[in-house]
Amino acid sequence: MARPRVNSHDETPFPPFAAFSKVSVNSRTVIPREVCEQLKLRHGDTLRFRLTDNGILLDKATEAGNPFAAFSEWRSEADEKAFADL
Repeated sequence: MARPRVNSHDETPFPPFAAFSKVSVNSRTVIPREVCEQLKLRHGDTLRFRLTDNGILLDKATEAGNPFAAFSEWRSEADEKAFADL
């Protein structure tokens, strides 16, 4: 059995999936493709960063007060045009 990969900073095991990205001088980073796919991210989406005792959680934020914001299947360009006047 392979030894689990560990975080070189504190020797804690990584979860089954871990992705890495460097931060630029301007505090910018590229979100790894696998993360974008898992979160179903699209251009213009908002991310939420939550600090926890175990680290930082990153997820796709939904628009407050809009119960349909989480339904990405209704956010195509055709839908935007069709419902623009409502």
